[in-house]
Amino acid sequence: MINHYYWPTPNGHKTAIMLEETELEHEVVTVNIREGGQFDPAFIAISPNNRIPAIVDTNGPQGKPFSVFESGAILLYLAEKSGKLWPQNMVERYDVMQWLMFQMGNVGPIFGQNGYFQGYCPEDVPLAKQRYHDMCQQLYGVLDRRLSVSEYLAGPAYSIADVATFPWTMPKQREMHDIDIEQYPNARRWSDTVAARPAVERGTSLMVADLKVGSPSEETYNNMFGARQFGP
Repeated sequence: MINHYYWPTPNGHKTAIMLEETELEHEVVTVNIREGGQFDPAFIAISPNNRIPAIVDTNGPQGKPFSVFESGAILLYLAEKSGKLWPQNMVERYDVMQWLMFQMGNVGPIFGQNGYFQGYCPEDVPLAKQRYHDMCQQLYGVLDRRLSVSEYLAGPAYSIADVATFPWTMPKQREMHDIDIEQYPNARRWSDTVAARPAVERGTSLMVADLKVGSPSEETYNNMFGARQFGP
């Protein structure tokens, strides 16, 4: 059994999709980051940086419970455990790995900052808005060029690189990031293709009714972005 510590954010969607794709037995453990659930000591013992998602595999290596935090590491663990969406051929595997690292090191951080300044920041900071919007568009350009010559990010086969990147390109994310996807037709084609997968539909619909975007209360802001988030 995989205990999936989750809240419906792009990073949470990654692991929800992957669990649906792999069909591994799992159970959702809600971590309400708006209400400060990420600061529960029991959760921090699993995820030291108090971020979702995290998992505990009750039947991990050598049959013992095993916890994993950081969404990219979770995708790799689930891929290895299930044998799915992770090629065995070394060249193909590193094609997947580099696009997974592209998401972890570029798409996630930059899109996240763009989303903060466009949708959550209590002050209007035009320079930051423009900077991160420009960087977001640049990354869409990278995706679009890649997808002009490849069906999926790492080649002809769907992989964990697509699972990791897709949630950041969903319509609600594009709206928050002020991205006109029609400027990136290859990225649009890929995003629509991935979105139509049944496992993706299930993973991205999980608990979305609980997600509220923008204009957080003072308590929610402090839990997600402010003083409490930067506490010990």
